[in-house]
Amino acid sequence: MYELQVSTLNWLTAVGKDVASCTEGGFLHTNSDSQAAGKVYLVGAGPGDPDLLTVKAVRTLGMADIVLHDALVSAEVLSLASQRARLMNVGKRCGRKSITQDQINDLLVRFTIAGKVVVRLKSGDPTIFGRAGEELDCLRVAGIEVEIIPGITAGLAAAAKIRVSLTDRRRAEQLLFISAHRAHGKRNADWHTLINRRTTAVVYMPGEPEGVAEDLRKAGLRESTPCVIVSRVSNRDEQWYQQRSDCCMPRPSCHLPVC
Repeated sequence: MYELQVSTLNWLTAVGKDVASCTEGGFLHTNSDSQAAGKVYLVGAGPGDPDLLTVKAVRTLGMADIVLHDALVSAEVLSLASQRARLMNVGKRCGRKSITQDQINDLLVRFTIAGKVVVRLKSGDPTIFGRAGEELDCLRVAGIEVEIIPGITAGLAAAAKIRVSLTDRRRAEQLLFISAHRAHGKRNADWHTLINRRTTAVVYMPGEPEGVAEDLRKAGLRESTPCVIVSRVSNRDEQWYQQRSDCCMPRPSCHLPVC
């Protein structure tokens, strides 16, 4: 097993020149005369603690030829990949991109057509704010077999950490997962209109917490509404604290990342 930490250009050179983007019409297809195609697994890496992986996720990592992983996937989880596996960090952090989504799609297609077992390893659950939809669309068009292996999303791990029920019937009838981060060119959604006093809201990628606090106020929540801020749940550098929604911003001693 080895980690590939090189430029996007080198990544693409490794799997062939003249990369065709699935999202731009350059679709790649397998046929009976070519080498038997491999398979893509979209695997949930969970929040970081390898003990929170599913048995199937561990087994799939153990048979991988290629692992394309998010930046937030922990080293402990990556260590479970096959010793022969080629590890490639295709993550994006705080707007810094070493590779585009179209290029990730191309890598998935090309490696699989070459007969490789490819694991696309995503933090948390692959279908929750993980761009799985774009990758699934590309793989379907290319005629490539794909399987999704769920993972524990950060919101559920955080609830377990602080020992609360997200759907306590005495307090909440609905559970709302929200991304406060918007795709480039997309306007901010008025997600506060979806919340009422009997909603448990889980906000991912909140950015500056003051903005989240303002949206909670717009939703009409009482100032006494419990609020928990969690960063890097289940990891060694985990931080969390609990307070009220009217002061939903980090303490001076709690240096939480904004993305």
